[in-house]
Amino acid sequence: MTNVQDTIEMYRKQNTDKARLLIKCPDQPGIVAAVSSFLVENGANIIESSQYSADPEGGNFFIRMEFHCPGLNLKREELEQSFVEISSKFDMTYEFRYVHDIKKTAIFVSKEPHCLMELLWEWQNGDLMMDIKCIISNYEDSKGLAESLGIPFYYIPANKDIRQQVEEKQLNILHEHGIELIILARYMQILTPHFVSHYPNQIVNIHHSFLPAFIGARPYERAYKRGVKLIGATSHYVTNDLDEGPIIEQGVERVNHRDNVEDMKRIGRNIERSVLARAIKWHIQDRVIVDGNKTIVF
Repeated sequence: MTNVQDTIEMYRKQNTDKARLLIKCPDQPGIVAAVSSFLVENGANIIESSQYSADPEGGNFFIRMEFHCPGLNLKREELEQSFVEISSKFDMTYEFRYVHDIKKTAIFVSKEPHCLMELLWEWQNGDLMMDIKCIISNYEDSKGLAESLGIPFYYIPANKDIRQQVEEKQLNILHEHGIELIILARYMQILTPHFVSHYPNQIVNIHHSFLPAFIGARPYERAYKRGVKLIGATSHYVTNDLDEGPIIEQGVERVNHRDNVEDMKRIGRNIERSVLARAIKWHIQDRVIVDGNKTIVF
């Protein structure tokens, strides 16, 4: 844990003067020029810039700019206030994200540990730059793993009959830790609209990509009997529509008649691990802009 914290602190120091600006607005001429000029006039050097137009005639326009600005931490408020004039002119929905403000994260998990272990491995390597504040589970299986890394572990048994009480406990823990990102790393409980409303576009889930086919229990067994040729996984933001939130990342792997149910499950777990890790990476790097029920990923 000490090495991870050292890596996080070094990252914060190295990125004190870096920020990202995410913008969504109606498409029209002059947006990129106006934003670029604003940053330059405020002493910023643009490091990376990506933009996308959904439809030049009447559609939305999206921008992600990463920039370096000496003394940024001292002039954050002034910079944001100065940007209001441009945002009003172009009718922008926007947000400044500061790179050294590493997202405080909670991971929810049930019995299957493969996604949790992948996230922790990437986190220890410094490839997922997030501040893991706690792991919450309705099983005790992952307690030893969490404690070995010095991560607070909360065991909260859960089922549909006590869902309200469970979520109140969970929300108290999340508020206590100032959580900004929740990762459902194969957490096999449905979240209520009340819970989801506290974290819009801040809860990331992973599941198999057979949906809408093979809904419910034992999807791999039924997929095997059906003779599927592709197995996949989908990572998305959680909304009140079960498993239908804005998709961040997906992956697939081909299978054939030689793969039995256990083979397919193993392949599926491997895809889930990599897809979830990529989705989290895009999120914590502020590369995702949600537009309705879809995403723009830069």
